[in-house]
Amino acid sequence: MIFNSFNFVVFFPLIFLLYYIIPVRFGKARNAFLLFVSYLLYLQWKPIYALFLLGVTLVTYFSALLLPKVSKPYLLLVASVLLTIFPLFFFKYFNFVNESLLGVLELIGIRWNINGLNWAIPVGISFFTFQALGYLWDVYYKRIEAENDFLSYALFISFFPSILSGPINKASLVIPQIKNLRTYFDYEKAVKGARFLLWGMFMKVAVADRLAIFVDTVYEDYMANTGLTCFAASVFYSLQIYADFAGYSLMAIGVGKILGFELTENFRRPYFAVSVTEFWHRWHISLSTWLKDYIYIPLGGSRCSKGRNYWNIFVTFFVSGIWHGANWTFIIWGCVHGICQIFEKILGQQKNNYGLMGTIIKILLTFLIVNFAWIFFRMPTISDALGMIIHIFDISQPMTVDIPQKSHLLVLFILIAKDFLDEYYSKLKNLFDKSILIRWSIYIIVFVIIMLQGVFGADQFIYVGF
Repeated sequence: MIFNSFNFVVFFPLIFLLYYIIPVRFGKARNAFLLFVSYLLYLQWKPIYALFLLGVTLVTYFSALLLPKVSKPYLLLVASVLLTIFPLFFFKYFNFVNESLLGVLELIGIRWNINGLNWAIPVGISFFTFQALGYLWDVYYKRIEAENDFLSYALFISFFPSILSGPINKASLVIPQIKNLRTYFDYEKAVKGARFLLWGMFMKVAVADRLAIFVDTVYEDYMANTGLTCFAASVFYSLQIYADFAGYSLMAIGVGKILGFELTENFRRPYFAVSVTEFWHRWHISLSTWLKDYIYIPLGGSRCSKGRNYWNIFVTFFVSGIWHGANWTFIIWGCVHGICQIFEKILGQQKNNYGLMGTIIKILLTFLIVNFAWIFFRMPTISDALGMIIHIFDISQPMTVDIPQKSHLLVLFILIAKDFLDEYYSKLKNLFDKSILIRWSIYIIVFVIIMLQGVFGADQFIYVGF
């Protein structure tokens, strides 16, 4: 269920009421209800894909139970991982591998045709697959015990607020909450969740979808625009994807809070990072944590030679690029982030303090690096991405720039100002919270802006496609 859809506005209040109507003494019935709702909502996309969600759930559930009991758990782990990632590979990467292989064969004079797959990718498959794999590895490394209650585990994998675009939650965080059978309605937690919902909706429909109108127009025909306009569009895309994905994450966390759950924080004002390394401590935190725990550290992390450490960083972000999509543009995007972090380590950039002006410069430099990497992320091909970057730096063009309407800039200013206050003047937030008048005035203003400036009926969230 997409949070910015009419269906959400209609059905979530009903889900909320039915959930809390179930008596506290029937706590497991509440979990069964949430599991039923999660699958019911997932079925609305394409019913057959629910079988793959169920398959991943069953494979990892039973494999985790068997791991402590078999004589060679590593072999079982490998087999289970391969079974778990097979649907992901089959739907998301088969065409990519097929086309890349055919390209290599043609280079050496061999022509061989393999029909590709043109089926749609099951929504959220990257998210629920990685979440299930994380649980399986945690059991194998004995960080947690295997979960015996299938209902609790199935709800952990399929929980509807986070299944489409995360956060990628750890079993150690969510399963205990499920098993605790949340007792009564938590008013304070629900209020905080409602705030997250409101601000997430603002970020999505009033900022991201409003900026998308300008960004899509320029990116679809970048050669018809000046280099400065293309650069402006790249900056606005950086802000669009942040508002889109962080907005979704806030709404997912907000829905979870209203239902009594605490989900993983996913964003922490990433464009105030002073390095690419810090950017990944703030951007898609649940994925970067997953990559650290299950790719980077098992490879050796930083407890090895410098050369090996640099290789570990590169491989980790190579995997990050592949996770995001079956296209060489995503792989290059991931590799750019990995290479930048390697250079930051070589230069000892994280250990330096350059004062206020130096910090500002570092923030701007980091943003520019991330911004140009996003061009590869956004463009369909490497040649298109390079073409746009070259076009941006073509000084023979008129030095003119088209920018979005003033209403676009207004909502963007509100977003940046809010992040700036949260980053550097967080104490003001406590002052606002203490005043009912100020607090409700802000709620009303944000709601009115959503109604006036929001783009409703727009496309789904960007990261749902991953």
